[in-house]
Amino acid sequence: MTLALRNEVTITAVDDGAVLLDQRDGSYWQLNRTGAASLRLLLEGTSPERTAALLTERHPESADRALGDVRGLLDALRAAGLVVAS
Repeated sequence: MTLALRNEVTITAVDDGAVLLDQRDGSYWQLNRTGAASLRLLLEGTSPERTAALLTERHPESADRALGDVRGLLDALRAAGLVVAS
């Protein structure tokens, strides 16, 4: 599965993560650094499982929840209509 932001969604890096802007209605979402890193990996085609493993390498203390957090982020992005499978 390849993931992409909808054409109407832009991403901007900020000091503590990233901001997604949905130009369809002006709504925005702020991601912390871990969320932004997860999204970047997912957009590059990295699977949720591999994304969680890579995050765990950087933050071993979160190993028990990394995959759930990545899947939760992906579910939230899909529910908000910010991403599509391409």
